[in-house]
Amino acid sequence: MSTDGNFINNEFVSSPQNVMIPVYNPANETLVGQVQAANTEQALKAVDAAAASQKAWRRLTSVERAGHMYKLADALMAHRHDIGQALAEESGKSLEDATNEAVYAADITRYHAEWARRIEGDIMPSDTPNESLLLQREPIGVVACLIPFNYPVFTLLRKIAPALITGNSVVVRPSNNTPCSAFKIAEAVKEAGIPAGVVNILTMDHPTAEAVCTHPKVGMITLTGSVGAGRKVLEYSQVNIAKSSLELGGKSPAIVEPDADLEQAAKQIVDSKTSNCGQLCTAIERVYVHESIAEKFTDLLKSHLEALPFGNRADNSDFMGPLINENSRLNIHQMVERAIDDGASLQTGGYIPEGPGHFYPPTLLTQCRQNMEIVQEEIFGPVLPVLTYDTIDSALAMANDHQFGLASVIFTEDYRTAMKVANNIEAGEVYINRTPSDPFQGYHAGWKRSGLGGDDGKHGMLDYTQTRLVVLNY
Repeated sequence: MSTDGNFINNEFVSSPQNVMIPVYNPANETLVGQVQAANTEQALKAVDAAAASQKAWRRLTSVERAGHMYKLADALMAHRHDIGQALAEESGKSLEDATNEAVYAADITRYHAEWARRIEGDIMPSDTPNESLLLQREPIGVVACLIPFNYPVFTLLRKIAPALITGNSVVVRPSNNTPCSAFKIAEAVKEAGIPAGVVNILTMDHPTAEAVCTHPKVGMITLTGSVGAGRKVLEYSQVNIAKSSLELGGKSPAIVEPDADLEQAAKQIVDSKTSNCGQLCTAIERVYVHESIAEKFTDLLKSHLEALPFGNRADNSDFMGPLINENSRLNIHQMVERAIDDGASLQTGGYIPEGPGHFYPPTLLTQCRQNMEIVQEEIFGPVLPVLTYDTIDSALAMANDHQFGLASVIFTEDYRTAMKVANNIEAGEVYINRTPSDPFQGYHAGWKRSGLGGDDGKHGMLDYTQTRLVVLNY
């Protein structure tokens, strides 16, 4: 795929410099597309277009904005196969999974459109007679949306849908690893008749992204990415004191109690760790298993991991697919090697396969310790470190002894144990007898270094607003 330029003010605009960003299929390393990198002048024009259009967009009633969004959801569904094809080629996902991601993006667009009549403020009593206090919810203005590579279609709509329904306009920077699907979404935006300038989508390098994020007309920056990227966004936000919404790293613990359904727990943990080759912020990243069942449960994990073949999902959708690039694969393999050098026992996997594609086998490490890098740092790949514990209190202590706090899991049939973990785990989400799935009517928000603010649901939508207090004396 090659584009005619970046999507600015409802037109695809070529860059005069014509600097191309190559896009490769991580499953076979073939070139599947080229997109133009926006220069700084173009990017700033996109911000100006977004700021100009936002004035009229915010004056529409929320029901009118919702009408446009329903049309966008319909256009996404109409283009789901094209979006899915582009996403499958640039990410290594199966065509079915990539197309379903486009469907899910349409679903979350409709969900946020349904908030049109539910964006509520507050009326409060005043201390002064004959006076009322009215707290209104207002749009922020222009929102810069920085999109990751792992679920780029869903995350793009996850961010722009709540921004649009609350009256904001957006400038979107997709990942340079997966930009082709974003421009297919741009085609749907244009077809849906979203007013010009409300949605702008541009690929760009880091200096150009910084110029966008520090533009005086940008009032909010939302990012899904690494902790390092989050720190850069916080630096950018200091320039304008812009609002920041950050979904950063995760290191989801899974605690497995002796009374759990061990077969189901093992299967779900392996599915979580190997879905999208482990490139998921809420994937299980460390397993705490009670010492009385450790050997049995480890054998179950190993059996499920070894039964999962990896390869090009275009050939077989049952395969576990590739990592996004070679740097990611090398970094993960080096983490595994350092863990083994530090005393971990390799049960399966742990090697770089021959041949094309950025594949890494499902990998299991036992005899891990809490202070190991493999337990403390995000892997973002198909590697499971396993630790043992003797009491639920010690499992909780280890699960909470961490820089991250995004999602967490407990497998148990005892409701007392489940509620003890749910009420004491230091994480924004806890799942009981199932692995994370980010329901978009919930609130996906991390604790600690896992982020600021959050996505989804009422609270995620309200993150795209600011308040105005009206003091009405009568």
